[in-house]
Amino acid sequence: MLSLKLPRLLSIHQVPKGYREQGILFGYRPPQSSATDCLLSAFQMTNETLNIWTHFVPAWYFVWTLVGRLQGPGGWEDPQARPLLAYLLTCCIYPLASSCAHTFSTMSTHARHLCYFFDYAALSMYSLGSALAYSAYIFPMEWVNSTFHRCYVPIAVFNTVISTSLSCYSRQV
Repeated sequence: MLSLKLPRLLSIHQVPKGYREQGILFGYRPPQSSATDCLLSAFQMTNETLNIWTHFVPAWYFVWTLVGRLQGPGGWEDPQARPLLAYLLTCCIYPLASSCAHTFSTMSTHARHLCYFFDYAALSMYSLGSALAYSAYIFPMEWVNSTFHRCYVPIAVFNTVISTSLSCYSRQV
């Protein structure tokens, strides 16, 4: 019989300052947790449980939506659908990356930073996906093919790179 033991949870005074969250006194997972312990902790009430599940469940909804769109009429071959598909892809990546970041951030200090770097990058990619969809479907007709419209997506790409870079840098300051 398979027997799994859930990791012991800690109070705020038992974890290093870098792991503490303002206002959360109990339910911390031990730093240096194994990947198995991190996965198991998703099934107990920790300081990260809601963050994990409120990102994980929507990620799979968007995967289901994206697959449905890809298998539907036109799919990727329809040029008019590509901005929507790109947007839906970022809708899948962002919450999944966030869920993984919150799940595995207690493996080590290095893993914590790496997890949140991916989280920040995915969030910035989501903003780029939103910009692609906005540019393709929502831009006012009188602005289409204007200088602003032609610069909109390149600026969104630049914003994605800068936002990710600054967010990652801020973790090191």
